[in-house]
Amino acid sequence: MDPAFDIALRLSVATLLGVLIGLNRDLQGKPTGVRTMGLVCLGSALIVVAAGLVGGPGDATRAVQGIITGVGFLGSGVIIKSDTSSRIHGLTTAATVWLTAAMGITCGLGHWKLALLATALSFMVLLFGGRFEKAVHRRWPHSPNDTQSPS
Repeated sequence: MDPAFDIALRLSVATLLGVLIGLNRDLQGKPTGVRTMGLVCLGSALIVVAAGLVGGPGDATRAVQGIITGVGFLGSGVIIKSDTSSRIHGLTTAATVWLTAAMGITCGLGHWKLALLATALSFMVLLFGGRFEKAVHRRWPHSPNDTQSPS
């Protein structure tokens, strides 16, 4: 495969996967959306591809470590703790920012099947996870202040 085409494909697929995850977040009314997730995924793929082009062995691994650390700070910006209650909002969105970066890394490395599987699984969690949680809580209600004794 032509190297330029391979790079374009890696970056394009990363962008598309990020946009798809961002669309889900946008449709849920969350603070990140198509542009944020598309750019996080594209940026992660770009860094990995660039590290592979200019670096030696191990440079892509160091790039991955930097991305995961940096994106953790980006994701933390959407986590909000309410002053009036003990509820925390934004954890799922922060996790999707982190996951989108990992998908971009995977695309940057050229592991298509893995990236597509991760995207499919993430949609399953995002689309059905909330319903599953609510069903479990209806079946086994609990209070957030309940404490369990050690066994």
